[in-house]
Amino acid sequence: MSDDSDHAPPIPTQTGGPLAFLRRMPLAVRMLVYGTSFLALILVLLPWLAYRLDVYVPAVHVELGWFRAVGAVFGCVCLVIYIRTSYVLTSRGRGAYVEFDPPTEFVATGPYRWVRNPIAASLMGAALGEAIAFSSTGMLLTFLVGAVLGHLQVVRVEEPLLRRRFGQRYEDYLSRVPRWIPKPPDKEAR
Repeated sequence: MSDDSDHAPPIPTQTGGPLAFLRRMPLAVRMLVYGTSFLALILVLLPWLAYRLDVYVPAVHVELGWFRAVGAVFGCVCLVIYIRTSYVLTSRGRGAYVEFDPPTEFVATGPYRWVRNPIAASLMGAALGEAIAFSSTGMLLTFLVGAVLGHLQVVRVEEPLLRRRFGQRYEDYLSRVPRWIPKPPDKEAR
C-alpha cells in the first residue's frame, strides 16, 4: 500500500526572505545543507561539549571497555538508517524533512510502515551509540535529555502539524503504526 499519493495543502510561499531563498534551491542541495548542519550539531558539537563533563569531572566517567565497540557499531548502523529514512521521506514526500520546509506528500512506505518516526528514532540511536562508543557519561546525559525533548517535539509539534496537513489519512496511520518501537507492518499494509 502506498500513501504517497496524498497531497498536502499548498505551503504558503513568501516573495522574499530566507524561506523563499531556500525553496529556490534544488531539494538535494537543501537536504545536504539541512542534513550536514543538523548532524554536525547533534552528533559532533553537542557530544563534544557533553564530553567536557568526563574531562573536567573524571569521577563521573565510567569506562565500558570492549562494550565501546558495540556502541560504535550500533551508532553507525543507526546513522545509516537515519540517512536511508531521510532519503525515503525526501524523495517520496517531495520535500525536506524539516518543519519550516516540509514534505508536500504523505509517506507511509518503506521504514515508515514499521515506525512513525524512523528519522528521530535512528538519530537517538546514533547518539546513544556514540555515548557508548566514547564511554561518556556527559554524552549519555545529553542523549537522555535529547530523547525527552525529541519525544515532546514529536508529540506536541510534529504530530499536530501532520494531523492538520494530512487529515484522516494521518489519523489512520497513527492507529496502525507505533511511534517509537518498530513493529512489522500488518499483512494488508505490506
